[in-house]
Amino acid sequence: MPAALKLTEVEGSNVLVVELHRPEVRNAIDRQMVDELHAVCADLERAPRTLILIGYGGVFASGADIAELRERRRDDALAGINSTLFARIAALPMPVIAALDGYALGGGAELAFAADLRIGTPRLKIGNPETGLGILPAAGATWRLKELVGEPLAKEILLAGRILSAEEALDARLISSVHEPDELLAAAHGLADRIARQDPLAVRITKSVFHAPRESHPVIDQLAQAILFESEAKFDRMQHFLDRKKGS
Repeated sequence: MPAALKLTEVEGSNVLVVELHRPEVRNAIDRQMVDELHAVCADLERAPRTLILIGYGGVFASGADIAELRERRRDDALAGINSTLFARIAALPMPVIAALDGYALGGGAELAFAADLRIGTPRLKIGNPETGLGILPAAGATWRLKELVGEPLAKEILLAGRILSAEEALDARLISSVHEPDELLAAAHGLADRIARQDPLAVRITKSVFHAPRESHPVIDQLAQAILFESEAKFDRMQHFLDRKKGS
C-alpha cells in the first residue's frame, strides 16, 4: 500500500516537511494516514524540529475518509482516533505550521486547528460540514475553533456549516497570511526560518507555557523563566545584543 505521507528533511535546517499524499481522495484522512502521522510525532518528540504540514495537489485535506468513517461505530468514536492524534500534534515540542491550499474541511480543518500557525492561499476553503453528515466535529473543532475565531463565528461554522474563504479566514485571524499556491511552501519555510532564529529552548518553553491552564499562571511563567535565566543561550544572546548596541 502506498504511503499516505511524503516526508522531506530540510538539509541544514531544523525543519521537517510532511505532505499529505492521497490524491485519489483529495488527501482525506484515513487510519493509515493517522498511523503514519503518529510515527512522525514519535520522531519529533525524540528529536524536536519545526513541522510544516502541507497537502498534495492543491488540496490540504478534504476531511476524514467518508467511506471509512461510515463504517465506524460507537467504540471507534470512544477510541478518539483523530482527536488523540491531533492532541499529540498540538503538544509537539516545537511549532507546527499548517500550509493550507484548496480544501481544508472536516478532519482536515481540525488538523489545521491543531497547528500553532496557519497560512493559506487565495483558493482556501476551510470549515466543518460534519453536522450535514449526521455527526459532529469531535477531533477538536468544538473547543479549538472558538478559541481561534470567537464563539459567534465558531457557532456559525459548526452549527450552520459555514465554509470560510481565504479572505474570511484571514479577517478572522484563523490564518495569518495569504500566498499564491506556488509560493505557499516557500512562505511556510520563511516562517520556519523566523522560528529558527529564536533560541530553540526558549521557543519550546514558551509554547508549553502558552498552552498551560490559566490557573497555573503566573507561577509556571516564573518557573519557566527561572530555567531560561540559567541557560547559556540567554547570556550569549543578550551579550550579543549589548555588543551590537554599543557598536551602533
